[in-house]
Amino acid sequence: MSDETDVGRKGEALGIYLKSLRSGTGLTLREVEDATGKDVSNAYLSQLENGKIAKPSPNVLHSLASVYKVSYAKLMERAGYISPNARSSDTAKHGRAATFSIDNLTLEEEKELLQYLSFVRQKAKP
Repeated sequence: MSDETDVGRKGEALGIYLKSLRSGTGLTLREVEDATGKDVSNAYLSQLENGKIAKPSPNVLHSLASVYKVSYAKLMERAGYISPNARSSDTAKHGRAATFSIDNLTLEEEKELLQYLSFVRQKAKP
């Protein structure tokens, strides 16, 4: 199987997934365009959903993740930017500590961030 065929199949799978997300929200293509602040045009989204565009930019995926209220990392994975194994090993290595924002934390920095998070959560409790 050629790389081009693989990309085409991934694009179709991503497109089907994006279409199911949009259908689940009940939004039209134009409503998604408006919800993204016109970052993603309805024509571009239609091409994505129909598999004509296989690998949208991370910025597009970020906008769609916000509108559809799904994990940006999951969309990045489905688009082929990150592998499922990389995500799960990263989570296993760092737990839930800020892996979504900074990859190169030292153990000391991670501990400090966790302490700060604990402080913020305690402060927010009534």
